[in-house]
This record gives sequence, structure tokens and C-alpha cells, in this order.
Amino acid sequence: MSVKIVEHATIIDGTERDPYPATITITGDRISAVDEQAVSDNVNGTRLDASGLTLMPGLIDAHCHMTFDESSSNDELFFHRREALAAIIAGQNVKKLLQAGVTAFVDPDCIFDIGVDLRDAIEANVIPGPRMLSGGNALLTSVGGTAGRLIPDAGLRGYAKVVSTPDEIRTEVRRQIKMGVDWIKVHVTGLLPRQKMKGEIQAWSLDELKLVCDTAHELGVPVMGHCRDANSIRDSVIAGMDMLLHATFMDEPTLDLVIDKKVPITPTFTFQANLADHGHTVGADENLREIFRREIEESAELIHKAHKNGVPILCGSESGFSLTPYGEWHYRELEVFVKELGFSPLEAISAATMQCGNHAGFDGETGSIAVGKLADFILVDGNPAADVTILGDKSRIKSVYVGGELMNTEPLPPRKPISGWRTSQYSSSILTKDKIDG
Repeated sequence: MSVKIVEHATIIDGTERDPYPATITITGDRISAVDEQAVSDNVNGTRLDASGLTLMPGLIDAHCHMTFDESSSNDELFFHRREALAAIIAGQNVKKLLQAGVTAFVDPDCIFDIGVDLRDAIEANVIPGPRMLSGGNALLTSVGGTAGRLIPDAGLRGYAKVVSTPDEIRTEVRRQIKMGVDWIKVHVTGLLPRQKMKGEIQAWSLDELKLVCDTAHELGVPVMGHCRDANSIRDSVIAGMDMLLHATFMDEPTLDLVIDKKVPITPTFTFQANLADHGHTVGADENLREIFRREIEESAELIHKAHKNGVPILCGSESGFSLTPYGEWHYRELEVFVKELGFSPLEAISAATMQCGNHAGFDGETGSIAVGKLADFILVDGNPAADVTILGDKSRIKSVYVGGELMNTEPLPPRKPISGWRTSQYSSSILTKDKIDG
């Protein structure tokens, strides 16, 4: 069994402890020693000099859509994807996560059934990538989700499986678990054309949510819910959800319930933050930018309270869309946590490492630098405990290790266009005669 000794590093261990100097010994795929004293030269193994570098757990992204390939619209995602090609492209895109220092991630839902196959290919060493946990198709009712009328009244479209009756719910949950999913995802809320309330509207009854959770839990699989209003958060917690995605537009009574049950929250503000702060550079609608900016501002205080009352808060980037391309923004959630939610840099780092390792389905096997943990770590030029945005500079991520093995983080060659893969428009506006004459 191979032995590696990483010497002279400054350790950020993921537990919120201040950085400290130590030597890490790796035996096989696990950390076998963390010594704050120098390791004797008599210890056999490959020695790695990490002088001037920070050794910390690799980032864990708890919300990353690995099969979407940076789609710019639901139209593109639903009608311009082919199963085999989507799988091949996902196998390439996953390497971009390693370049950004991501050593594990959760893909909540996928197009077709690609997620499970991608995970199995990574685990079998067919393709290199971070550790992966996968959901299947997101469960929706015929009310739909955030894609409006593009969601059919029944059947499958893109990532969305529409279920309506108790028998359909049970059958689909059991089917996905038979296929090997690590998570069941429910799109608990959605948008209606003439909706008057803030946020999204709950599209599932409490009894339906309980049925999903009970069916999945009977087979040992956890459930996560996309929730963007107070009622949906409340009913998801009562139903037994194991993780809340977004959990925005919460109210105080719902917060009290979340605190009591300690249900982990993955706010996933990166998409909103990118749209609000940088959307003008890619032509995003100004009204939409303001809506997403307010979602962060109006939710920050209650999520901060949840954190201070012991609710695990996890980092997720929602990478997979044109506003959150792979390998670019996985650090961004840490920045939002510090700037908007009042986290310290070390708390934000813990949210992106140990908290995900403990609460995103990895059973505490990864996410911290401690004896017995999987040796998933990165070496960083600089001190992320002083400035988490350092993690957004890929030139500063000097080495990435998964299971004690050094990963290839060389950039991928530029990709050429694929016919029919992206949506195209005749124009960005209507060509009236006035525009010519005026």
C-alpha cells in the first residue's frame, strides 16, 4: 500500500479551526496521520514538500447539474439534447470540476438516466472525476416546476418526471432506486403564469410529499426538495425531507421548525448572484436580475439564523447552466456566504467541505483533514481563511488529490460547435419598419 507524506503545509482542516502547520501522512486512499510535529525521516513513503501552500479538503459541491451542459434555456435543455452525446459530454465536463478544486459533488437530477451511469464510470475509473452522488429525474406534479408550460401533464421531459397518483409516485421512486440513485429529488415548488405570491407556489400536497419520503426511506434512500416558499419548506420538513434546496422566502415559524429538525439547507445562491452581479455582461433581463438579487437579500437573515442555531448549511453552485458553467464558479457560494449571510471565511470553507461531507450523503467519509478520512484534498497558493475568493483563481490551485491520487488538472482542448446542440435565434428583437426608418 502506497504511503505519501505531505510536509510543511499549512492546514485548514474544514472544522472551522484556525490554520495550523502540520504534516499529513496518506496510506492508500486515506489519511493515516496528522502530525503537528515533523515526521521522522525513518518513516518510509513518498515525500511531498508543500512549503508555502495551504492544504485543505477539496471543495464539495452539493448542487451541480452535471448532465445539463451549460444550457441557456429550458428549451435547449429539453429539446436539444441527445442521450448518448449528453453522456459523452458529461464525461468530459466533469474533469473541469477537478481543475476548480472540487473533489466531490452531488448531482440532484439529470436528463435521461445519465447521472447514475456517470457516477459508476467515475467509480470504476473509466473516466477521472470527483466523487459523485446522483439523483435521477426530478419528481414533479402536473403543475410543473420552473419551466412553466414546457412541462407536460404526464411523462418525462428533460430532467422532469411528472407523477400524479399515489401509484405513480411509488412506482417512480422505486424505479429510480432500482436504477441506483443516491438521492430522490422533488420539485416541491414551481411558477404559475398568473401567480400573485412572492417566490414560487407549492405544487405538492403534504400527503404526496410524505408518500415520496416514506417510500424512499423504506429503501434506505434520502430525499431532497426544491423549495422556494415558506409553506413548501414547512411541509417538506414535516414529510421527512433530508435536505432542502434553496429554502428561500422562509418565515419565522417555518424557521423554528427547520431549527428543531436540523434539516440541512443548500441555498444555492450562486446562480442568483451571478445573474444579479454579472448578468448584464451576457444580456440577462434587468427585471430578472433584480428579482434574484432580492431573493438573496430577503432570505439571508433567516438562513443566517438557521446557521447560528445549528442547522447545517451546505454549499452548492447549481453549475450546469450558461450562467454557472462547469469549473468556473464553484467557489462563488463561499463568497456569497461571507458577504451576504455573515459567515466567517472558515465557516464558509466548512460549509463547502465538512458540512457537505457529513450531510450531503457522503457519510462523513470526506470533507475534512483528519485521521481515517478519505484523502481528498487540494494544495492552494494563498490563505483561503483570509480570502475565500482565492479559491476562484485556478492558477492558485496547485494540486488536487482524490483518494490520495494526484488528479490531472490540465485544461481541456477548446470545444467546437455541435450541430443542433444549442438553441439559436433569428434575432434578439423584432425587426419592425420603424427600426429601419427611425
